Amino acid sequence: MCKILLLEDDISLIDGLVYSLERNGFSLDVVRTVKDAESYLSEHEYDLLLLDVTLPDGTGFGVCEHVRKKGNTVPIIFLTAADEEINIIRGLDSGGDDYITKPFKLGELCSRINALLRRAGMKIRNDASILRAGDTTIDLLSSRVSFKNKTLDLTAAEYRLLCLLVRNAGLVVTRNMILDELWDGSGNFVDDNTLSVYIRRLREKVEKDPSHPEHLVTVRGFGYRWNEVEK
Repeated sequence: MCKILLLEDDISLIDGLVYSLERNGFSLDVVRTVKDAESYLSEHEYDLLLLDVTLPDGTGFGVCEHVRKKGNTVPIIFLTAADEEINIIRGLDSGGDDYITKPFKLGELCSRINALLRRAGMKIRNDASILRAGDTTIDLLSSRVSFKNKTLDLTAAEYRLLCLLVRNAGLVVTRNMILDELWDGSGNFVDDNTLSVYIRRLREKVEKDPSHPEHLVTVRGFGYRWNEVEK
Protein backbone atom coordinates (compact mmCIF):
# COMPACT_ATOMS: atom_id res chain seq x y z
CA MET A 1 0.00 0.00 0.00
CA CYS A 2 1.32 3.42 -1.00
CA LYS A 3 2.00 5.63 2.01
CA ILE A 4 1.35 9.37 1.68
CA LEU A 5 2.09 12.28 4.01
CA LEU A 6 -0.58 14.99 3.76
CA LEU A 7 0.35 18.46 5.04
CA GLU A 8 -2.85 20.52 5.17
CA ASP A 9 -4.41 22.80 7.81
CA ASP A 10 -7.98 22.97 6.43
CA ILE A 11 -9.93 20.39 8.44
CA SER A 12 -12.86 20.28 6.01
CA LEU A 13 -10.50 19.52 3.12
CA ILE A 14 -8.57 16.97 5.18
CA ASP A 15 -11.72 14.92 5.81
CA GLY A 16 -12.55 14.70 2.12
CA LEU A 17 -8.99 13.91 1.11
CA VAL A 18 -8.57 11.16 3.70
CA TYR A 19 -11.88 9.55 2.74
CA SER A 20 -11.18 9.64 -0.98
CA LEU A 21 -7.53 8.60 -0.88
CA GLU A 22 -8.11 5.74 1.54
CA ARG A 23 -10.94 4.48 -0.66
CA ASN A 24 -8.44 4.46 -3.52
CA GLY A 25 -6.06 2.25 -1.58
CA PHE A 26 -3.62 4.80 -0.15
CA SER A 27 -2.41 4.96 3.44
CA LEU A 28 -2.21 8.46 4.93
CA ASP A 29 -0.48 10.28 7.74
CA VAL A 30 -1.95 13.77 8.24
CA VAL A 31 -0.14 16.77 9.74
CA ARG A 32 -1.23 20.40 9.95
CA THR A 33 2.02 22.29 10.55
CA VAL A 34 5.49 22.48 9.02
CA LYS A 35 7.00 21.45 12.35
CA ASP A 36 4.93 18.27 12.51
CA ALA A 37 5.65 17.48 8.86
CA GLU A 38 9.41 17.66 9.41
CA SER A 39 9.06 15.52 12.54
CA TYR A 40 7.13 12.81 10.66
CA LEU A 41 9.58 12.91 7.77
CA SER A 42 12.47 12.29 10.15
CA GLU A 43 10.75 9.19 11.54
CA HIS A 44 8.95 7.65 8.54
CA GLU A 45 9.44 6.94 4.86
CA TYR A 46 6.75 7.96 2.37
CA ASP A 47 6.00 7.16 -1.25
CA LEU A 48 4.56 10.63 -1.95
CA LEU A 49 4.03 14.00 -0.24
CA LEU A 50 0.96 16.23 -0.61
CA LEU A 51 1.90 19.70 0.62
CA ASP A 52 -0.34 22.70 1.13
CA VAL A 53 1.44 25.97 0.35
CA THR A 54 0.26 28.32 3.12
CA LEU A 55 0.48 26.99 6.69
CA PRO A 56 0.38 28.51 10.20
CA ASP A 57 4.15 28.18 10.75
CA GLY A 58 5.59 28.32 7.26
CA THR A 59 5.03 27.03 3.75
CA GLY A 60 5.00 23.79 1.84
CA PHE A 61 7.85 25.21 -0.24
CA GLY A 62 10.04 25.15 2.86
CA VAL A 63 9.18 21.53 3.57
CA CYS A 64 9.98 20.61 -0.03
CA GLU A 65 13.35 22.35 0.11
CA HIS A 66 14.10 20.63 3.44
CA VAL A 67 13.36 17.24 1.89
CA ARG A 68 15.40 17.85 -1.25
CA LYS A 69 18.44 19.10 0.69
CA LYS A 70 18.55 15.70 2.38
CA GLY A 71 18.72 14.01 -1.01
CA ASN A 72 15.20 12.59 -0.76
CA THR A 73 13.63 12.18 -4.23
CA VAL A 74 10.13 11.30 -3.00
CA PRO A 75 7.45 12.65 -5.42
CA ILE A 76 5.86 15.90 -4.20
CA ILE A 77 2.56 17.51 -5.22
CA PHE A 78 1.66 21.01 -4.06
CA LEU A 79 -1.93 21.93 -3.17
CA THR A 80 -2.24 25.58 -4.22
CA ALA A 81 -5.08 27.92 -3.26
CA ALA A 82 -4.82 29.99 -6.42
CA ASP A 83 -3.67 29.29 -9.95
CA GLU A 84 -0.96 31.93 -9.76
CA GLU A 85 2.09 31.46 -11.97
CA ILE A 86 4.50 32.75 -9.31
CA ASN A 87 3.42 30.05 -6.83
CA ILE A 88 3.60 27.36 -9.48
CA ILE A 89 7.10 28.42 -10.52
CA ARG A 90 8.29 28.64 -6.93
CA GLY A 91 6.88 25.20 -6.17
CA LEU A 92 8.65 23.61 -9.13
CA ASP A 93 11.88 25.51 -8.43
CA SER A 94 11.89 24.28 -4.83
CA GLY A 95 11.88 20.69 -6.07
CA GLY A 96 8.18 19.89 -6.46
CA ASP A 97 7.00 17.51 -9.18
CA ASP A 98 3.45 18.74 -9.75
CA TYR A 99 0.73 21.02 -8.43
CA ILE A 100 -3.05 21.00 -8.30
CA THR A 101 -5.19 24.09 -7.78
CA LYS A 102 -7.95 24.31 -5.17
CA PRO A 103 -10.77 23.59 -5.53
CA PHE A 104 -9.94 20.38 -7.36
CA LYS A 105 -11.70 17.15 -8.20
CA LEU A 106 -10.56 14.28 -6.01
CA GLY A 107 -10.53 12.00 -9.04
CA GLU A 108 -8.04 14.29 -10.77
CA LEU A 109 -5.82 14.32 -7.69
CA CYS A 110 -5.78 10.51 -7.59
CA SER A 111 -4.83 10.45 -11.26
CA ARG A 112 -1.97 12.89 -10.63
CA ILE A 113 -0.77 10.78 -7.69
CA ASN A 114 -0.85 7.57 -9.74
CA ALA A 115 1.02 9.26 -12.61
CA LEU A 116 3.80 10.42 -10.28
CA LEU A 117 4.06 7.00 -8.63
CA ARG A 118 4.37 5.34 -12.04
CA ARG A 119 7.00 7.90 -13.00
CA ALA A 120 8.95 7.13 -9.82
CA GLY A 121 8.66 3.41 -10.56
CA MET A 122 10.03 4.02 -14.05
CA LYS A 123 13.45 4.57 -12.49
CA ILE A 124 13.43 0.91 -11.49
CA ARG A 125 12.76 -0.13 -15.07
CA ASN A 126 15.55 1.99 -16.51
CA ASP A 127 17.91 -1.01 -16.56
CA ALA A 128 15.59 -2.62 -19.06
CA SER A 129 15.64 0.59 -21.13
CA ILE A 130 11.86 0.55 -21.45
CA LEU A 131 9.44 3.42 -20.89
CA ARG A 132 5.76 2.62 -20.52
CA ALA A 133 2.72 4.83 -20.14
CA GLY A 134 -0.69 3.30 -20.75
CA ASP A 135 -0.84 2.03 -24.32
CA THR A 136 2.60 3.46 -25.22
CA THR A 137 5.89 1.56 -24.95
CA ILE A 138 9.30 2.98 -25.87
CA ASP A 139 12.38 0.77 -26.25
CA LEU A 140 15.25 3.18 -25.65
CA LEU A 141 17.89 0.78 -26.97
CA SER A 142 16.29 0.33 -30.36
CA SER A 143 14.51 3.73 -30.43
CA ARG A 144 11.33 1.84 -31.24
CA VAL A 145 7.91 3.09 -30.19
CA SER A 146 4.88 0.83 -29.88
CA PHE A 147 1.51 2.55 -29.66
CA LYS A 148 -1.66 0.45 -29.30
CA ASN A 149 0.46 -2.57 -30.33
CA LYS A 150 1.58 -0.89 -33.56
CA THR A 151 5.04 0.49 -34.34
CA LEU A 152 5.11 4.23 -34.95
CA ASP A 153 7.19 5.75 -37.75
CA LEU A 154 8.66 8.87 -36.11
CA THR A 155 11.27 11.44 -37.05
CA ALA A 156 14.16 11.98 -34.63
CA ALA A 157 12.56 15.16 -33.25
CA GLU A 158 9.16 13.48 -32.86
CA TYR A 159 10.84 10.58 -31.04
CA ARG A 160 12.65 12.89 -28.58
CA LEU A 161 9.43 14.83 -28.01
CA LEU A 162 7.45 11.67 -27.29
CA CYS A 163 10.13 10.32 -24.93
CA LEU A 164 10.04 13.55 -22.92
CA LEU A 165 6.25 13.48 -22.68
CA VAL A 166 6.03 9.79 -21.74
CA ARG A 167 8.75 10.16 -19.09
CA ASN A 168 6.52 12.81 -17.53
CA ALA A 169 3.17 11.13 -18.20
CA GLY A 170 0.38 12.88 -16.35
CA LEU A 171 2.52 15.96 -15.65
CA VAL A 172 2.71 19.32 -17.36
CA VAL A 173 5.78 19.76 -19.58
CA THR A 174 6.39 23.41 -20.41
CA ARG A 175 7.12 24.60 -23.93
CA ASN A 176 10.55 25.80 -22.77
CA MET A 177 11.38 22.34 -21.42
CA ILE A 178 10.39 20.83 -24.75
CA LEU A 179 12.41 23.38 -26.74
CA ASP A 180 15.47 22.58 -24.62
CA GLU A 181 14.98 18.86 -25.28
CA LEU A 182 14.60 19.32 -29.03
CA TRP A 183 17.79 21.38 -29.35
CA ASP A 184 19.98 18.89 -31.19
CA GLY A 185 23.36 20.17 -29.97
CA SER A 186 24.60 21.01 -33.47
CA GLY A 187 23.21 24.52 -33.60
CA ASN A 188 19.92 23.67 -35.27
CA PHE A 189 17.51 25.86 -33.32
CA VAL A 190 13.93 24.72 -32.80
CA ASP A 191 11.68 27.75 -32.38
CA ASP A 192 8.17 28.03 -30.98
CA ASN A 193 6.49 27.80 -34.37
CA THR A 194 8.44 24.66 -35.28
CA LEU A 195 7.42 23.07 -31.99
CA SER A 196 3.77 23.64 -32.87
CA VAL A 197 4.38 21.76 -36.11
CA TYR A 198 5.98 18.83 -34.25
CA ILE A 199 3.06 18.71 -31.83
CA ARG A 200 0.55 18.66 -34.70
CA ARG A 201 2.44 15.93 -36.58
CA LEU A 202 2.76 13.76 -33.49
CA ARG A 203 -0.96 14.14 -32.79
CA GLU A 204 -1.70 12.98 -36.33
CA LYS A 205 0.15 9.75 -35.53
CA VAL A 206 -1.26 9.01 -32.07
CA GLU A 207 -4.71 10.60 -31.89
CA LYS A 208 -7.92 9.15 -33.25
CA ASP A 209 -9.11 12.74 -33.73
CA PRO A 210 -6.11 15.13 -33.74
CA SER A 211 -8.40 18.15 -33.36
CA HIS A 212 -9.73 16.67 -30.08
CA PRO A 213 -6.63 15.01 -28.56
CA GLU A 214 -6.89 12.52 -25.71
CA HIS A 215 -3.21 11.66 -25.27
CA LEU A 216 -1.22 14.79 -26.14
CA VAL A 217 -3.28 17.57 -24.57
CA THR A 218 -2.57 21.29 -24.35
CA VAL A 219 -2.36 22.91 -20.92
CA ARG A 220 -3.16 26.47 -21.88
CA GLY A 221 -0.53 28.98 -20.83
CA PHE A 222 2.01 26.35 -19.74
CA GLY A 223 2.66 23.54 -22.21
CA TYR A 224 1.50 19.97 -22.79
CA ARG A 225 0.65 16.81 -20.87
CA TRP A 226 0.69 13.16 -22.00
CA ASN A 227 -2.38 11.33 -20.70
CA GLU A 228 -2.32 7.58 -20.20
CA VAL A 229 -5.44 6.61 -22.13
CA GLU A 230 -6.19 2.94 -22.69
CA LYS A 231 -9.13 1.84 -24.85
